[in-house]
Amino acid sequence: MGALQKLFIIFAVLAIFVGYRLNNLLQPSPPPKLEEKWWGRGDPAGEDKSIRTFKVHVADEVLKDLKYRLSHARPFTPPLEGIQQQYGMNTNLLKEIVDFWTTKYNWREREKLFNQYPQYLTSIQGLDIHYIHVKPKATNLKVVPLLMLHGWPGSVREFFDVIPLLTTPQTDKNFVFEVIVAAIPGYGFSQPAVRPGLSPAHAAMIFKNLMKRLGFDRFYIQGGDFGAIILQNLAVLYPEVVLGFHSNMCTVHTPLSYLKTMVGAVWPTLFTKAEHVERVYPLWESFVHRLRETGYLHLQATKPDTLGVALNDSPVGLAAYILEKFTTGTNISHQSREDGGLKQYYDYADLLDNVMLYWITGSMPTAVRLYSETFNKNFMSLGTGRMPVQVPSACARFRNDFYTSDGLLKEIFPNLLHLSDHEGGHFAAFQVPDVFSRDVFVAIEKFENFNSNLGAKT
Repeated sequence: MGALQKLFIIFAVLAIFVGYRLNNLLQPSPPPKLEEKWWGRGDPAGEDKSIRTFKVHVADEVLKDLKYRLSHARPFTPPLEGIQQQYGMNTNLLKEIVDFWTTKYNWREREKLFNQYPQYLTSIQGLDIHYIHVKPKATNLKVVPLLMLHGWPGSVREFFDVIPLLTTPQTDKNFVFEVIVAAIPGYGFSQPAVRPGLSPAHAAMIFKNLMKRLGFDRFYIQGGDFGAIILQNLAVLYPEVVLGFHSNMCTVHTPLSYLKTMVGAVWPTLFTKAEHVERVYPLWESFVHRLRETGYLHLQATKPDTLGVALNDSPVGLAAYILEKFTTGTNISHQSREDGGLKQYYDYADLLDNVMLYWITGSMPTAVRLYSETFNKNFMSLGTGRMPVQVPSACARFRNDFYTSDGLLKEIFPNLLHLSDHEGGHFAAFQVPDVFSRDVFVAIEKFENFNSNLGAKT
């Protein structure tokens, strides 16, 4: 062993030791106890706690206004020569989508699709929360409750194709799901907070209270993007109600994880599988990629209302802003394609369903405020993102989505019972519903066995 190798090993050991010490010093313990705040208007004493059925119906005036705005949009600025999606949404592609929206997309027909599942509203801490609740047909199998949350710029629409898969018995499983797909406050038909402070931790309390309202003292949870962040907070703050947590966006942001990643720049396979090294290293390329693709995050975290005005006024601008994320989020390499790769995985009508949820409810301004409520000292100081998730956990990693190395995951997920890798991107339930649903079944079967054995021991 050469002197340089010895020096590196000493450095690596010291760095990891320092990281462990920093983790212990910076990790709050125990989890904070949050005050149950009132986020709506009116008097909490008069809150209507009933569960009300809900149907999606958009007034003709709203649709006429949309058609007018689409047909009177200003001419698009042509893209630069030789540029596809690298500068954002290519206006040639956008024109094709807007033409489809104007001439072929039929909202009244799509409305039937939205109303295919039972939907409800109920007031939680002053806010009407919109959710879809689907039970399996009569079965002798065990029925387990599953709360599912979307992220930004997604919506409950992402789960339409996985709901029937999850609520249909599988030949090799002795259980089936009762699915609750909820909209985050300020998204779609869920009301927004009227005062600041509704962070992912506070949203976690809302969804814990929603499930209690529905009669579930314990349940499974599944989420990606902001849904994963909110539900990770739920698992940390209220582990007694969570039977298991399935995430398709497992992230680790601890001092130790940063040091491990830096050490890996010299010894990549120390914490990362050899076949996954290119997803993390070289670090500089990873950093540049992250910087290039997260400009929206900084804007939404600092000036959400300014951005919200523009996106709430122009349906064309709204579509461009959302669908650009579906291009890069599905596969970053599709930036070099004229069609952005959208048609390869989605129908335009399905993508526009998601855009319409933001447009008809005018919810983009209140949706992007969630970034401001997350990336600030009030929420970050809670430290919930650095606390271990003690409940049984599963991480489904999709090739073209955020990636966390195997050697980092145990820092946050000490009870990681299921780790899988699949083809697909950030909007996995929308893009590959069969793969996504199967992974949820496999993971929760492991949770069920774990919980059963744990119960037998106690």
